Amino acid sequence: MSDFSIDELVIPVSTTAPSWPDFEVVAELRNAVETEGFGTAELNYSAAELLPVWLNTKYDPKRMFVARVGGTVVARGTYETLLDPIDDHAWLGVQVLPSWRRRGIGTALTDRLEQVAAAENRHELIVYTVSAEAQGERLPAPTGFGSVPRDNPEVRFLLARGYRLEQVERGSRLPLPADPSVIRRLRADAAAHAGSEYTVHCWSAGTPPRWRDDLALLYTRMSTDAPTAGLEEPEDVWTAERLVAEETSLAASPRRILTAAALHGPSGHLVAFTQLSVPAERARSVGQEDTLVLREHRGHRLGMLVKTANLEYLAQQSPGHPSVTTFNAEENRHMLAVNEALGFLPMGYEGAWKRADRLV
Repeated sequence: MSDFSIDELVIPVSTTAPSWPDFEVVAELRNAVETEGFGTAELNYSAAELLPVWLNTKYDPKRMFVARVGGTVVARGTYETLLDPIDDHAWLGVQVLPSWRRRGIGTALTDRLEQVAAAENRHELIVYTVSAEAQGERLPAPTGFGSVPRDNPEVRFLLARGYRLEQVERGSRLPLPADPSVIRRLRADAAAHAGSEYTVHCWSAGTPPRWRDDLALLYTRMSTDAPTAGLEEPEDVWTAERLVAEETSLAASPRRILTAAALHGPSGHLVAFTQLSVPAERARSVGQEDTLVLREHRGHRLGMLVKTANLEYLAQQSPGHPSVTTFNAEENRHMLAVNEALGFLPMGYEGAWKRADRLV
């Protein structure tokens, strides 16, 4: 075992704060581990892009711990919960630089995170981690969709600590520019199927005030309507106030959020939406963020309608990016079919794991 220390990282309030250099190193560490797991650097975020997310903890509590060897950060652990102190879920993440693995650092960081969860009475522990493709025996998800290599180090590690694989998520990539004739055709077909009751609206700044409550509801329903398999993740309630706080925080990021939403004319409410996270540099990939159609409005091809609309909006607002990347649960066959029709191809997989420490 190497001599190392673990401490909680003070999130810098700005790029001039004393902890900013460490935060930059952590961002590079995150990117190195993601690149190794997925075989691409297209999921990278800069420290400046990550900082607003880590500063916005009023509604989304989170903490970061780092392991140091000789003062150098070689690993990080993340700890996230819901605002509700009664909820007993915690989301944990550990990333160790490849050259510092098998030295007890990942184990020590995981111990620390689990101790924090226990101290806060958070007994439902959830871990999302990339599993690079490898030969050999597979560990299937209990959903019946997807699997991970059983002999991968992260798989053996989590199994040994009592975690259970609950779900597999597919990372997908759409090369850009997408064929505009294909996008137009798919959008026209979706609009014809949806009918005149639904119209699409796009925006790139903050959500228009008249739709804040609607988008807050859509965000809330992301936590209940999207497939979560045996994770049984809890409802994460959003309000218009929380939405404004989130958008105000993200406005400090170099990235821009493009939103496309479907308005249901008879009710006057938004019932579907999708968002793209667009970096300032045209040479970098765009991230596909949340996409949701309310359960009561499914069957009208609204997912395809808003996705094609947002891809056209991206081509107008910020052309020249090499790709769009996205993640979907393997059992979410409907959304995967939409993505595949658009031209998305698999680029990697991550496992969603759970350990329940609650005494029965």
